[in-house]
Amino acid sequence: MFWTRLDSLIQSARVVVDRPKGSSHPRYPTMVYPLDYGYLAGTSAGDGDGIDVWRGSLAESQLDAIVCTVDLVKRDVEIKLLLGCTAEEQSVICDFHNDSESMAAILVQRRD
Repeated sequence: MFWTRLDSLIQSARVVVDRPKGSSHPRYPTMVYPLDYGYLAGTSAGDGDGIDVWRGSLAESQLDAIVCTVDLVKRDVEIKLLLGCTAEEQSVICDFHNDSESMAAILVQRRD
């Protein structure tokens, strides 16, 4: 049921990529996004912004996994949706979120 509810959110929203692959984080210029990163327009995450989305290279942009993060600087916990990501891309995304002293992440792959 969890995954189908997320599918409903994705189907009813537009994916906005505001940080394309290879771009730098606006506040941390040395942090470069390994894949397209953005959000679901018209949704709300715990930080008040849209639900975060990573978009991979697969033609079919189905929900493959989520990454759960904890950020000690922002003092928050979030989930990020992984759409159309290969297993290698999923690993790269998880590593990206674990490459910090103040942040940690776990990958939860879809099983249904």
